Amino acid sequence: MSDQLAVRGIECFAHHGVFDFERRVGQRFVIDLVLGLDTGPAAASDDLQLTVDYGALTAAVKNCVERDPVDLIETLAHRIMDTCLAVDRVEWVEVTVHKPDAPIEASFTDVALTVRRAN
Repeated sequence: MSDQLAVRGIECFAHHGVFDFERRVGQRFVIDLVLGLDTGPAAASDDLQLTVDYGALTAAVKNCVERDPVDLIETLAHRIMDTCLAVDRVEWVEVTVHKPDAPIEASFTDVALTVRRAN
């Protein structure tokens, strides 16, 4: 069993989407991360090197969202997941990609996709 570290509400502006106007104008994406890791060694030593540097990971996730547009949030979610799983000490990850301004002809509050994977 592992501990959980969450970083929620990472706001990004990117040009993902199927429609030309989404690629041209761009829109807001919000990312939630939940990471599984063993925090025991870091807690015992008070050493950042023995845990996940969530500041650095947040910057890496923001960078991976804001580059290279893709059509689908599924593709984006997997890209983010791979970025998180590449970090030492991350045992598993849950990534939620929110697309609150998705081009839907109805009143709604959010479109979100959640993916989970383990190392």
